Amino acid sequence: MTTAPTAPTSSDGPSGVRDPDAVDLGLPDAVPDPALPTRVRIHEVGPRDGLQNEKSAVPVEVKAEFIERLAAAGLATVEATSFVHPKWVPQLADAEELMPRLARLPERHPGLRLPVLVPNERGLDRALAHHATDIAVFASATETFARRNLNRSADEAMEMFRPVVGRAAEAGVPTRGYLSMCFGDPWEGPVPQSQVIDFGLRLLDLGCTELSLGDTIGVATPGQVTALLQGFTRAGVPIERIAVHFHDTYGQALANTLAALRSGVSTVDASAGGLGGCPYAKSATGNLATEDLVWMLHGLGIETGVDLRALVATSGWMARQLGRPSPSRAVQALFHQSA
Repeated sequence: MTTAPTAPTSSDGPSGVRDPDAVDLGLPDAVPDPALPTRVRIHEVGPRDGLQNEKSAVPVEVKAEFIERLAAAGLATVEATSFVHPKWVPQLADAEELMPRLARLPERHPGLRLPVLVPNERGLDRALAHHATDIAVFASATETFARRNLNRSADEAMEMFRPVVGRAAEAGVPTRGYLSMCFGDPWEGPVPQSQVIDFGLRLLDLGCTELSLGDTIGVATPGQVTALLQGFTRAGVPIERIAVHFHDTYGQALANTLAALRSGVSTVDASAGGLGGCPYAKSATGNLATEDLVWMLHGLGIETGVDLRALVATSGWMARQLGRPSPSRAVQALFHQSA
């Protein structure tokens, strides 16, 4: 009697062995939804937001290879590092050593953007010295998190960013504005929508070209996402200028992403292999895994430019460098097929 093929088990993955009877799932069958964008730009944050949360620093040569593999997999925006003081994020203390290793990547991958996070003018000076073409600043929609993360009030942080964004614009470098704690704060609880919109508008008024709305502790649900995006639209913000950044603490990241797509958002932050969290908010677990996002988007017939198999192989490789399995469901299911 012939035994039916079995699906990959939970033991398959970065440390598992391929079941010879397992079905090769390949890519999902695409069923397009005309209500959704036809193409989504994935803003890959794994090398920065992901690796900054590791307990120990990853060797710079591994970081460089990780970024090159992500670019080769088709990710056109890969956030490379942060020019923050090593005292605050020691895992990214090698930014000056990393950037020269990436200098030729845009030549090999035309259109590749390698944004870097900068906290202040000193960080901007360091980024510009290494020819950064895109920068990002990181603000908070709540007072407590601003003080814990930036060591200053939310208003003071906005004033700190003013010359950063202005000088970057003068240098022809666009600035992305991250806004954290948009749905809930572990110290202050639910965050009023009006408060989030106020800080988001302030970042845009400073000159940020894009606003990324972050669910830092992963408490949002789809209805909240839709309501907040509608609030920004009513405030006059074009949906094209908004990106979303979800954490999967309660398993809502993909559902929240789909809600954002239905609202017209076409830029989504994600982290290869589901790496990351937030070192200043202990209840924040991993970011939305890029592979899980790509599987969903491809299943919806949405173009991403990403080779899912190459991406899965990259995250499986990175999981081995870190010595633990990837939390990404798609990596767990597909890594043995791409290896």
